[in-house]
Amino acid sequence: MNSAEAELAPPMAPGTRPVPGYQVLGHLTRTSWLDVYDSWSEERDCRCVLKTLRPDRRGDTRLHDRLLREGRWLRDFSHPHLVRAYETFSLPEPLVVLETLTGETLAHMIHRLRRRPSAADVALLGVQLCSAVHYLHAQGLLHLDLKPSNVVVERGHAKVFDLSVARPPGPAPAGLGTRCYRAPEQEHVGELSTPADVWGIGITLYEVAAGDVTFVRAGAGESAVERCEVPPIASRRRLPRALAAAIDGCLRADPSARLTLPELAGALGATPPGEGPRTARA
Repeated sequence: MNSAEAELAPPMAPGTRPVPGYQVLGHLTRTSWLDVYDSWSEERDCRCVLKTLRPDRRGDTRLHDRLLREGRWLRDFSHPHLVRAYETFSLPEPLVVLETLTGETLAHMIHRLRRRPSAADVALLGVQLCSAVHYLHAQGLLHLDLKPSNVVVERGHAKVFDLSVARPPGPAPAGLGTRCYRAPEQEHVGELSTPADVWGIGITLYEVAAGDVTFVRAGAGESAVERCEVPPIASRRRLPRALAAAIDGCLRADPSARLTLPELAGALGATPPGEGPRTARA
């Protein structure tokens, strides 16, 4: 968003009460379509997070429905590795109330740490991500945007958030998810299924383990399966063989060649500590 748009559509000021029982404490972030606020819940007597459409996006019924759909899912779902929503409001404007997550995003942790997390912590993180994704799949949804900035970790406990592009398996438009994190098949119109989220888990673990991700992409004329390649994790960091194989098994360009979610969870759960003391809990 440019400075002119920000001037025309400023976020709500501290003290604003967008809906009864909630008071804005401060503005946390602005995305291409959302404003996110640190807020106070009078009923719960605690902090919470409010997600609402940017003022200049409030006339977009597609985004209106997308926000409320995510809020209703998170309100109805119950899993220790998924963020919780407390309630949703459709009037006067669409708004979702979420729990405040303490800790830090994996994206922040990756940039903060001087040393990479231990192999044991990478494997533990993977097991928790598999658990959350397994639950979502059982509810009939694909997440489709797993990445370090969509996972918060505190004292070894991970929570996944942001179901804004989640959808059932099946036909999907091109480009769902975040560039450089979405699976190759998400680049084009077509059928999406559970392997897309296996890729998301793998690319997240790869970045946590290695510190970043380097992609090798073929020419524009190649198919989605042929044009995306991630170098083996062993080229970036020494890990126990089983853990390295599990990460690499998530990142095969052909979705039918990837590990299944149960296979991945089993491989990660069997990973030995391997690298001495833990440098950071994941």
